[in-house]
Amino acid sequence: MCGITGFIDLNHRHSPEGYPATVSGMKDALAHRGPDDSGIWIDSALGLALGHRRLSVIDLSVEGRQPMVSRCGRFVLCFNGEIYNHVDLRAAIDTQTGGEGFPWRGHSDTEVLLESLAAWGLETTLPKLNGMFAFALWDRDRRKLVLARDRMGEKPLYYGINNGVFLFGSELKALKRYPGSRFDLNRDAVGLFLRHSCVPSPHAIFKGIFKLPPATYTVLDPEGLDRHHLPDPVCYWNLRDIAEKGILDPEPGDEEEMEARLDALLRDAVRRRMEADVPLGAFLSGGIDSSLVVALMQQESTRPVKTFSIGFHEPDYDEAVYARQVANHLQTDHTEHYLSSSDALETIPLLPTLYDEPFSDSSQIPTFLVSRLARNRVTVSLSGDGGDELFAGYGRYRVGNQLWAKAVNIPGSWRGRFASLLEGLPEKFVLANERWLSRLLGVNSTDGWLPEKLSNMAGLLKTPTPALFYRRLVSHWTDPELLIPRCGDPFTVFSDEDQMVRKGDFCHLMMYLDQKCYLPEDILTKVDRASMGVSLEARIPFLDHRVVELSWKVSNNLKIGEECGKIILRRLLDRYVPRNLTERPKQGFVVPIEKWLRGPLRDWAESLLDEWRLRKEGIFNPEPIRGKWEGYLAGKHHWHFHLWDVLMFQAWNENE
Repeated sequence: MCGITGFIDLNHRHSPEGYPATVSGMKDALAHRGPDDSGIWIDSALGLALGHRRLSVIDLSVEGRQPMVSRCGRFVLCFNGEIYNHVDLRAAIDTQTGGEGFPWRGHSDTEVLLESLAAWGLETTLPKLNGMFAFALWDRDRRKLVLARDRMGEKPLYYGINNGVFLFGSELKALKRYPGSRFDLNRDAVGLFLRHSCVPSPHAIFKGIFKLPPATYTVLDPEGLDRHHLPDPVCYWNLRDIAEKGILDPEPGDEEEMEARLDALLRDAVRRRMEADVPLGAFLSGGIDSSLVVALMQQESTRPVKTFSIGFHEPDYDEAVYARQVANHLQTDHTEHYLSSSDALETIPLLPTLYDEPFSDSSQIPTFLVSRLARNRVTVSLSGDGGDELFAGYGRYRVGNQLWAKAVNIPGSWRGRFASLLEGLPEKFVLANERWLSRLLGVNSTDGWLPEKLSNMAGLLKTPTPALFYRRLVSHWTDPELLIPRCGDPFTVFSDEDQMVRKGDFCHLMMYLDQKCYLPEDILTKVDRASMGVSLEARIPFLDHRVVELSWKVSNNLKIGEECGKIILRRLLDRYVPRNLTERPKQGFVVPIEKWLRGPLRDWAESLLDEWRLRKEGIFNPEPIRGKWEGYLAGKHHWHFHLWDVLMFQAWNENE
């Protein structure tokens, strides 16, 4: 695992003598991603420079140093990630060279990737790769630069043109190190952030900078590069096609056969991700996904697997006790740490520099702290992320199905009228008639938030498409343009019909949209920045592309039921862990933000949400924010997630 960066001085504005210092400064901004080694490669005549920071995991010797030049001398590779089938690819190249074998210099997966690209070319090599990666490949003969990213978006890659210079890097902090660069706020991206708690690709928080979308590559010709328009990325693995094919042509055989096949495939995915020349462990929450990954790791290991978990002193949020029970059953070497509000206070100042862009999934705090805990003992940690998106683990899938079923039963011409009726009900009337209104509309009112739920229902009824219905369902701020003057609503997968899955039911659509947006932009961003922030490599077996492809061939009755999701994963876990140790309502990596913002974090929050400060900064309209803050403090509404979004932006902006 590493950090990559580089530039092309398109107009040759800067002296070539300064290139080494410039690219060294850029790569060293990523030292946390690669503390073990570093390197640069420069073509002064062209104005191109590549920089690399290395976290040594496979082949710890200098033979794995980057940027790496191919044996033929034509290609230069700057690579971040792991290729889990590098042994198979190495054997294929050896076979291709005949009885003599290829003259390898070491045993790193970097060298295998580079020589595969040299032997077979980009378009043939990319589909062969099983791994997580972002890389830059310079073709010295054709004088073109290739940027590529893995299928599911585990590894990040930013790029763009700034002041006549093409820049790229694993994180924005590397781009910002280029002398004379200027980065202006993208107000549209701020709106996306308030809606999604992150900035979805291809957008970035700064104008003119983009994220390379998952499963794509782009080819850049420095001599013919348009200073105002970058070439469109090319998709080499289309999740929409994978999903539609799986829905239309599910895997044959009975349920037991499907369980056996998934079990074998997951075990192979885990085994491949256990290869390392450094200590290795796993995150363990005690839930279905992480418990299954650890159970399979223990099956493949001859010694106790090192496992790590985080707990909370607040009993309603604590899962560490369950993780401990699973660890005891599997006989792992377990380490746990309990978080307090003081831990959060100490971590919050680190978040803006850790994430580079505004990011407000509050589980960022325990994810960072469990990564730091693990890094004390290991360099690589496996994670159970991805199981919810692939096998319908979120409760919102069941709720979304129910809400959509109600919505489609209302004729289109009546939806708007019914929505207006709900919006027009006075709050006093709703509260006075809470019981029969809840029964009439099929809405749970036991938590006392019926007026807010009816308002959300009215907004859902106004959405014109199923994708936008789901977007509103999962949005925090549903109308960010009301908060941000001159804010637009740029396209994302939710509004791009060319990317939309056209087969299956509403549950299929929700899982697809989460795999395209929520998984790479929120979950994987969180895991990558938190783990790499402490120089820890996180590997995710569920995101082996073979598992993803098979998941779409699993029928929904093996994924989601009336009471729970991930049915097939629960059955697999039964083979290794008694169900009573893992069977409980899903919590997720939930942080007691609601309690903390009214308690130890209140002064910090108040300073960032000060009305005079908001007006002076000129980014937000203060009235909606202050209204939610005051309503939240009065205990009238569950608005802590909305407020956390604004707080994380304010903390990021303050750091800028």
